[in-house]
Amino acid sequence: MVSGYFNGEDRRRARWLAAGVLGLTILQIGIQVRFNIWNRDFFNALESRDRGAFFGQMGLFLGLTVASMVTAVFQLYVRQMLQLHWREWLVFRLQHRWLDHGRHYQINFLPGAADNPDQRISENTRWATAIAVDMAVGLVSSVLMLVSFVGILWTLSGPLHVALASSEFDIPGYMVWAALLYAGIGSALTWFIGRPMVAANIRRNEAESDHRFALVRLRESGEGVALIGGEADEERGLKRAFGQVSAAMLDLLRSERRLMWLTSAYGMLLTVFPVLVASPRYFAGAITLGVLMQISSAFGQVTSSLNWFVDNFPRIADWRSHVARVVELEETLDMADASEADSVIALHEAPPEEAGATLAFRDLQIAQADGTLVIGEANAEIRPGERVLIVGESGTGKSTLFRAIAGLWPWGAGEIRIPGRASMMFMPQRPYLPLGSLHAAVAYPLPPRHFVQPAVEAALTRCGLAHLIPRLAEEERWDRILSLGEQQRLAFARVILHRPAWVFMDEATAALDEANQASMMSLFEDELAGSALVSIGHRPGLDAFHDRTLTLTRGSEGATLGSRRRARPVRQPARPVVALRKLLGRRKSRRMAPEGQNG
Repeated sequence: MVSGYFNGEDRRRARWLAAGVLGLTILQIGIQVRFNIWNRDFFNALESRDRGAFFGQMGLFLGLTVASMVTAVFQLYVRQMLQLHWREWLVFRLQHRWLDHGRHYQINFLPGAADNPDQRISENTRWATAIAVDMAVGLVSSVLMLVSFVGILWTLSGPLHVALASSEFDIPGYMVWAALLYAGIGSALTWFIGRPMVAANIRRNEAESDHRFALVRLRESGEGVALIGGEADEERGLKRAFGQVSAAMLDLLRSERRLMWLTSAYGMLLTVFPVLVASPRYFAGAITLGVLMQISSAFGQVTSSLNWFVDNFPRIADWRSHVARVVELEETLDMADASEADSVIALHEAPPEEAGATLAFRDLQIAQADGTLVIGEANAEIRPGERVLIVGESGTGKSTLFRAIAGLWPWGAGEIRIPGRASMMFMPQRPYLPLGSLHAAVAYPLPPRHFVQPAVEAALTRCGLAHLIPRLAEEERWDRILSLGEQQRLAFARVILHRPAWVFMDEATAALDEANQASMMSLFEDELAGSALVSIGHRPGLDAFHDRTLTLTRGSEGATLGSRRRARPVRQPARPVVALRKLLGRRKSRRMAPEGQNG
């Protein structure tokens, strides 16, 4: 996570921000060192009752305070920018890896895959980077503070004369050794008492992620739950999910309370411990009150530096849980990459310039991710412009075959030859409608400006959705507003606009009545004449729109693929269809419409 950001494409900005944080941190330490010297001079002025020196030190205090404030604000700003840009880099990187080559779909089938990648990308990355920067700055500051003040403390504390029985000796810089002993005992006790907090934070993160996923899933499936009256069961499930959150939180809070006993006593003792240890030299007249207070201040700075682990242990435990979840997602994506690299299904894509490329299966076998065979044998070839219907019992692998063609299913053996991906378009049973305007939904996955409004209106009208034309600019959750039948017809309008050479339909007319199904399928005789069609479907009469049928027959060693051909009558396109073709032809021949242009 660190090396990728600071050595990647954005390394220049990353390194400048890090250097800025380091420089401002060093400046802050310098101001703290000057405050320590001020501490000595101020109390000496009080002890000597020197009014002029006293007010002079108050003026210096104000100047140091302003300098400290300005430095702190600018250091905070640069640190925030570093946190934000680092998180932005990590989120974009994970999002790209997650979406690349359908990884977001494939990892659902991998054993031991990271759960809830959305939460890991949106939330865990925030804390993984933000806390890391804060702790790194704190650690660097502590080291610099230690280096700056340990010399002062060594010089000021002087030697401690110790008499044990008949032996006498001096301990030089004894306050430094006292600080090391004090911090060492505190760190050891903190590690021993707080160690369970790491595992407790990981469990809490997982439980909260599962609970949030259950809430999102209920919201997305609200209609089905409401229609079947499953609210009581859903509430029980949500209570169980939050019960896991509560159990994890109780473990974490218990660990925090145990640690609080230590840190509370440790912090209170620090206020008197340095004065107590240095008091013999003060009472002996070896040091002044100002020097005693300076020793106390330097001791506090040294121990604070050495106590970085004690002070930050709860945050370290929390941070480790977030980093672990981000790393698990990275490992899952690596596993998906390795799975595709080791795949024995050879997927060969025809070059974009190759005309007449076919879709062919050669000794194809498709298996589950665990190796269970789904399709045992498939040999077939589909030529450009053909209409082919794939049928078979449920569970024989029809949809899995489509996923393999799309490159989403790497598990199996044999060979698939496909035309150029840019010439292919897949139509699932429930079309995906992105967030945004209706115009964007019809144009997806291209930007809305790629299709002028008259073409979009003509496509919607052809698919029986003319009533939606006035709402093209509206931004809504169209997957909730439109019925499934309307969504499927909108998907056909999308195909009209894109005019792919190859269309793959997986039950894409399941929600349509016979009249609407016939109207949509007639697109392949009219507007989409010349496009190849490969369909999965069980609807009666669907085979009438195809040239031949491929049947998957269940067997003991996976399904096998057989072929049957039928005659298909040829129709002449109607006059409105010819007009629509001309409109779409003009779109293809002209330049892309400028941003915001309609018509």
